[in-house]
Amino acid sequence: MLRIHFTPRDLARVTVATKPAPLWEVLLSLHMLQHSDGRLIFEDWRRQVRARVAPDQMRLLLELTPSKGYSPDFLTPAESAPDFDSALEQALATPRQQLRSQLDLLGTYRPASPWTRELAQGGRMSMHKLGRAIRTYHDAAIAPYWKSIGTHVSADHAHRGEALARHGVDRLLSSLHPRVRWVAPVLQVLDMNDRDLYLDGRGIELQPSAFCWQVPTKLRDPDLKPILVYPIQHAPGILRQASAESAESALSSDPLGSLLGSTRAAALEATVSGCTTTELAKRCSISPAAASHQATVLREAGLITTRRAGASVRHEITQLGIWLLSGYGSGHSRPPARTPV
Repeated sequence: MLRIHFTPRDLARVTVATKPAPLWEVLLSLHMLQHSDGRLIFEDWRRQVRARVAPDQMRLLLELTPSKGYSPDFLTPAESAPDFDSALEQALATPRQQLRSQLDLLGTYRPASPWTRELAQGGRMSMHKLGRAIRTYHDAAIAPYWKSIGTHVSADHAHRGEALARHGVDRLLSSLHPRVRWVAPVLQVLDMNDRDLYLDGRGIELQPSAFCWQVPTKLRDPDLKPILVYPIQHAPGILRQASAESAESALSSDPLGSLLGSTRAAALEATVSGCTTTELAKRCSISPAAASHQATVLREAGLITTRRAGASVRHEITQLGIWLLSGYGSGHSRPPARTPV
């Protein structure tokens, strides 16, 4: 069991990421690719990825990311960048000494291969080869699903934010995941190696992930920025792929807007993070009466829920709404961001 020790200062410095982290999704998806769990969610994705990525490119990455045990921390930089390109650049700029020590540690879990020994030297050509392999894999395994992943992660963040707003940080930490227990001031993560992590006032970042499976994970080095990556709720449709045809048409039109109407599509997207009727009106640049009407239509279609929150009402997207938005939504993925809680 992992025991994460909080001080009062740490509780004030808990953050929840509002967007998925590209390189964490790359790493954890490589883990999922190597076993057969979650077939209902991941099997179609596995089949498509194996058909798209050349075996030699895949081999380079799988040698660094065993399905169980240690994967080098440099593959998921602690100081995460706002987009995939910047995050990849950070990973490839890992200092040679740090790179070598992490790959040496990997060698204690599995025999070193010619590739990992080459990479440990930190030469320009080997890092370029690694970067090309990660990019090729990302373009095949992550990018086509990024809209869908982002929508589900944003909805998870809204759920966490609501728990915090209504019940405080204790509820946020105690409801994080079934394999996580909050026994103040210690967060216990079951099924992880037996060790203690003392935050010592640094706080912790909670990072929701689509490819994290069954149990949260973290960086191994306790001196790095504390991050706990946890699984969002997995449901069929979480990895809906934007077809090439839809992606092309999205450059000149809005498929979801064509289906629902542009204002109603905007209203649906606004509810991903949850909002009141007044906030909905502002986000869609419409009157409160029009916002109320749009919310009524979306609610009656089962795409959002509405509940009273004090003197106002709060609208939140449903699983059906997420499915529709991630399947038809257009636009580019937004950069990862964090919201202090």
